[in-house]
Amino acid sequence: MELKQVEKISKALSDVNRLKILQYMQKNQGKVECTKACNLLDLSQPSISHHIKRLVEAELINQHKIGRNYHYSLNHKVWDNYMLQLQQL
Repeated sequence: MELKQVEKISKALSDVNRLKILQYMQKNQGKVECTKACNLLDLSQPSISHHIKRLVEAELINQHKIGRNYHYSLNHKVWDNYMLQLQQL
């Protein structure tokens, strides 16, 4: 993993709302729907979409479209590589 990717992930993790989304996903078998995240954080749907977009761009979560809805899952491979890079700093 390049240092640029480590930086991008670190920036994505620097927001408490994104951390709450990830924490919820971890407790929910690594998955979440956008509507569930709205209820969890008491934020508007556009705000949740913004936070999820940042997590997707950092490749921390994967996006899957099922019908008209998007579902998200943790990207364990990126998480493992990120943690390994942090340990090597």
